[in-house]
Amino acid sequence: MSRKSVVWVLVAVVALAASCNNNGSSSEKLEDQGDVSIQPPAVTFKPGGMNVHTIKPQGPVTISYRVIGTPIVGQPVSLDLQFASSLGTQPFRVTYRVNDPTAMQLPESQSRTVSVSPTDSEGRSAQQVTVIPLREGRIYLNVAAEFETDDGSRSTVIAIPIQVGPETPRVILENGTVITDESGKLIRTLPAKED
Repeated sequence: MSRKSVVWVLVAVVALAASCNNNGSSSEKLEDQGDVSIQPPAVTFKPGGMNVHTIKPQGPVTISYRVIGTPIVGQPVSLDLQFASSLGTQPFRVTYRVNDPTAMQLPESQSRTVSVSPTDSEGRSAQQVTVIPLREGRIYLNVAAEFETDDGSRSTVIAIPIQVGPETPRVILENGTVITDESGKLIRTLPAKED
C-alpha cells in the first residue's frame, strides 16, 4: 500500500469517527442517562420459510476393488470391482479411463464403458476390468459409475491406485541443522537467504 493510500485511509477513519460522535449521542449524554449498554442489533437468518439442511455430498455408488495377482510391466492384470448402489436395482453405466497413457493402457478386448444392473435389492453388483501397466511406480485407473435420473445425472468417480514393482519408500529431506540451545532443547537452524 502506498503512502498516499495510507493517508486517505486514516482521513476516512477520522471522518467516520467524527460523524459517529456528532450524531446527537455524545459520550456526555450517555453518562447523563445512567447505565446504558450499547448492543449490536441481532442478526437473524430467515431462509424464506424453507427448511435448511446441510448435507454432506455423497455419491450414489460405493466402489471397492481388489487387484488380482502382482502387477508387472507389460503384463495384463485384472481388478475385481464391487459396486453398492444407493438407488437399488436401477441400472447404471461404468466408465474406465486412463489419464496417463504412458503409465497404463486398457487392452483392445476391454470395454471402456459397460452397463451394470445390480443383482440384488441392496444394489450390489460386480465387474472385472483388465489393464496393462507400462511402467513401474504407482499408476491410477479412473472408474466412474453414473446414473441418469429425471433431475440429471448422478455419479461416483474414484481413482484406483495400482502399485507396479516395489514401492519406493518416501525420503524425507532434512532442512537446516539440528543443534542444542542453552537450555538443552533441540532446535533446527536454517541459513538465511539474502535477496
